[in-house]
Amino acid sequence: MAADISDRVREIADARGLPESEVFERALERGLEALWEDLVLAQYLDGDLDRDQAIERVGRAKVERADREREAVEEDVRWGMNA
Repeated sequence: MAADISDRVREIADARGLPESEVFERALERGLEALWEDLVLAQYLDGDLDRDQAIERVGRAKVERADREREAVEEDVRWGMNA
C-alpha cells in the first residue's frame, strides 16, 4: 500500500510538474475537506446540528443533496416494509 501511494504521488508530481510535497499537501487538504463534510452532514442528519448551521458549514447544495438522499432511503425502506 505504501509503495502504491508513493508511486501515485510521484506520477502525479511528474505529470503536473509539482514537487511531491505539494501533491501530499493537496491530497491532505482534499481528504480533510471530504472528512469535514461527512462529519457535518452526519451531525445534521442525526439531529445534532440544525439545517442553517449545516448550510453555513458545507453549503446549501450539499445539505439539499443529503436531504434528497435521506428521503430516497426512507422511501426504499417504506417500500420494502410494504412489499
